[in-house]
Amino acid sequence: MLVSARNATSARPPSPIPIAGEAAYQAGLERLRESYQAIPLNARVRLAKKTSNLFRARAATDAPGLDVSGLASVISLDPGARTADVGGMCTYEDLVAATLPFGLAPTVVPQLKTITLGGAVSGMGIESSSFRAGLPHEAVLSMDILTGSGEVVTASPEGPDAELFFGFPNSYGTLGYSTRLTVELEPVARYVELRHVRFHTLDDLQEAMAGIVDAREYEGEPVDYLDGVVFSARESYLVLGRTTDEPGPLSDYTGREIYYRSIQHDGGVKRDRLTTHDYLWRWDTDWFWCSRAFGAQNPKVRRVWPKHLLRSSFYWKLVALDRRWDIGDRLAARKGEPPGERVVQDIEVHIDTIVDFLEWFLDEIPIEPIWLCPLRLRDPLPVGADPERPWPLYPLKPRETYVNVGFWSAVPKQPGQIEGRANRLIEEKVSELGGHKSLYSEAFYERAEFDELYGGDHLEKYKSRYDPGDRLLGLYDKTVRRQ
Repeated sequence: MLVSARNATSARPPSPIPIAGEAAYQAGLERLRESYQAIPLNARVRLAKKTSNLFRARAATDAPGLDVSGLASVISLDPGARTADVGGMCTYEDLVAATLPFGLAPTVVPQLKTITLGGAVSGMGIESSSFRAGLPHEAVLSMDILTGSGEVVTASPEGPDAELFFGFPNSYGTLGYSTRLTVELEPVARYVELRHVRFHTLDDLQEAMAGIVDAREYEGEPVDYLDGVVFSARESYLVLGRTTDEPGPLSDYTGREIYYRSIQHDGGVKRDRLTTHDYLWRWDTDWFWCSRAFGAQNPKVRRVWPKHLLRSSFYWKLVALDRRWDIGDRLAARKGEPPGERVVQDIEVHIDTIVDFLEWFLDEIPIEPIWLCPLRLRDPLPVGADPERPWPLYPLKPRETYVNVGFWSAVPKQPGQIEGRANRLIEEKVSELGGHKSLYSEAFYERAEFDELYGGDHLEKYKSRYDPGDRLLGLYDKTVRRQ
């Protein structure tokens, strides 16, 4: 079955993609079960997949991985009900391609095309709709999960496995792997009109951001999407997006033009407009700004760089080569420069402390630009959720505004410094401000603090029920000890 693009709502609709159907899903599920049974009981359980959006090293293993090749599709789509059934390994790129022709999109679309639905729900996912739509796991109606016991259970907010439903976000495969997710979709228009609003102080930026989150408008115009970029303490921006079907000139940042550079201007408000499709993937072309590390933003290089390789999945391959051969450190050594410490993190602090964190970061960590994305949990919470901590492994409180801060680069290592010095300083500052960080990259927490932040008591209870044989690594072992 093919999704028709006749009712496309984008000026440049993506190509239709196949809808897999139930039979294909069941066949993929059977292959997954067989591959799980083939893994020795004393071996680490891992996904046999070629791509990853994790930035932490893992211990090597010769054991076969889980065959998830049959779980990477859209299983079914119900435009009337605004829902989709997707395999756990389905990428947001494929889901968006299936839904946009019907004027629909996921409520939150993480920035990189290769992020999977299962990965965003069990790990990290956030975007510019998160100030009103929360996080990806909050749009999940139910999940089929292969647990550590080898069973596939269906978890929903009010079912017998409700505690697994609420405990699965931020579990990073320690409770199991989602095989199917039923997710909500939301209507989208043809275009997104952007306002790039410059601020000359971080206090003014914080005040405006807090007001927009509460009012969902700015200077009389509605705001449907909200994120920001800090270039320095005196140059920062909020990018306000408004969905619209109104025609107008369109920008294109999938070729020579670079999106984050388009945000900058001398003062006031600068306007721009993208198709909804191009807005959702505006950060992917240059992996935010990280493509500059590979020379892709050099005008001479960009002219000859194949357009189909201007995407985060290709930059990932370059990162893998760098890790394998230490290319960056070798080049630095030729210039007489020290090797670098990778600082690739997303942290979250309460909006009341965002200025404190940014001022400290700009003084202590030589990385710019910095990405900002405000978020709030959805209100009302799902039936059955704990009103104080609805997602036990994800330390966010209802009805509070947080700001995700993303910074992705490297800093020079100093002779004799401890491993991960800059990352440890960031963790200490974030903890001092009552925040936390995402676990997709290196972490250095002591066990007691980690358990307090990431629901250690809850996780032990879930593990005893859904992984009684301890076949799956614990969260601390996986994310801090990197086993």
